[in-house]
Amino acid sequence: MTTLIYIHGFLSSPTSHKAQITQRWLHNNTPSIHYECPYLSPYPEQTQQQLTQLVESIEGEIGLIGSSLGGFWSTWLIEKYGFKGVLINPSVKPFEFMGSLIGQSLHNYYTQDSYTMTENHTAELIRCYQKVLSHPENYWIKVQEGDETLDYNQAVVRYESCRVDVEKDGDHGFVGYESHMQGIVDFLFG
Repeated sequence: MTTLIYIHGFLSSPTSHKAQITQRWLHNNTPSIHYECPYLSPYPEQTQQQLTQLVESIEGEIGLIGSSLGGFWSTWLIEKYGFKGVLINPSVKPFEFMGSLIGQSLHNYYTQDSYTMTENHTAELIRCYQKVLSHPENYWIKVQEGDETLDYNQAVVRYESCRVDVEKDGDHGFVGYESHMQGIVDFLFG
């Protein structure tokens, strides 16, 4: 079986816009590809466990799409298992951003779930950071200069040894995402 795993961003969910586009596109264009999009905890250690259990339960080829923080987690999985992944406006060092959220009451954008991040969560993220990208050929990075949430230049520098596409304008949601789906699927499974 061939499986595409969509990894959503921080405080997001499987009902996010890009996750829904991905699921719909696969259903309409390549129904032979199984789709997974787990609802991930914002807590790093729990996310590691969720992703590890998921990928180790799947038989066959796995490809990843990671958006924002999902790009960070995709990097962790690519380095651990050798998968191929497409990272959309990826978060490079989320532990730097998370530090400013410690102790605040945070809410999922799509559910009623609420969370509080601690210094331990930041430390967990730091431990997951992959300093060396040992499989640069397994990455395709897609960023838009108009990303209002993350500095796209950080991704360009971080993934300089990988295939990187920079688009003018856009936003963090990645304007025109659906038009990239065929190329993404070809890269992951072609």
